[in-house]
Amino acid sequence: MAWSTLVDPSPSVLTNPIPFPSGRGMVYVITDRRAAGERSLIEIVRAALRGGAHAIQLRDKDVPARAMIALGEALLLLTRAAGVPLIVNDRVDVALALDADGVHVGQDDIPADMVRRIIGPARILGVSVATVEQAQQAARDGATYVSVGDLFGTPSKPDAGPPIGLTPLAEIARAVDLPVLGIGGITVANAASVVRAGAVGVAVISAVIGAPDPEAATRALCDVAAQR
Repeated sequence: MAWSTLVDPSPSVLTNPIPFPSGRGMVYVITDRRAAGERSLIEIVRAALRGGAHAIQLRDKDVPARAMIALGEALLLLTRAAGVPLIVNDRVDVALALDADGVHVGQDDIPADMVRRIIGPARILGVSVATVEQAQQAARDGATYVSVGDLFGTPSKPDAGPPIGLTPLAEIARAVDLPVLGIGGITVANAASVVRAGAVGVAVISAVIGAPDPEAATRALCDVAAQR
């Protein structure tokens, strides 16, 4: 019997994926164990959702897949209840195992066009970019959105390279018909400038995950990012 008759190559979708948020002013929160310190990431994400977070990304490059799935299962209960998408960084296998709403990849990860073929048309696909050319390629590859950075310098990603500032973000926002997020050193003090430059919102790690009060920090970022 042919292999194709034994295995359906299309990814299973056990639930309807939550779509990527529309409109400006979104706050996209990325998990980070180091920024959380001794506190529970689950409780931090719970607080961020109470504060109005529009999307959550599960990012955990330093743990085995089984541990990442265990955390993802707990987060998925929270995000589904809140009607917010859970997007998995890099690990397409983990995203499909969880039946998460999407995947985010960088320039050194699995190519975006391959990820799109694996996850199918319904799930969210985010791509990290730093140039117009990379953003245009992401659009051709089927990206749902792109994140642009490192904008201001971030302690959360030591390999991010020097900050690029807002000019490339503005150029990318004009060049592609995709939602653009700014990332890298985002704070309440600079979030509004990111949106004014053309982003639909901001992606943050330490500004929420490392905040003493993640709920209040998220709410403050939502308020500032919503300003035009």
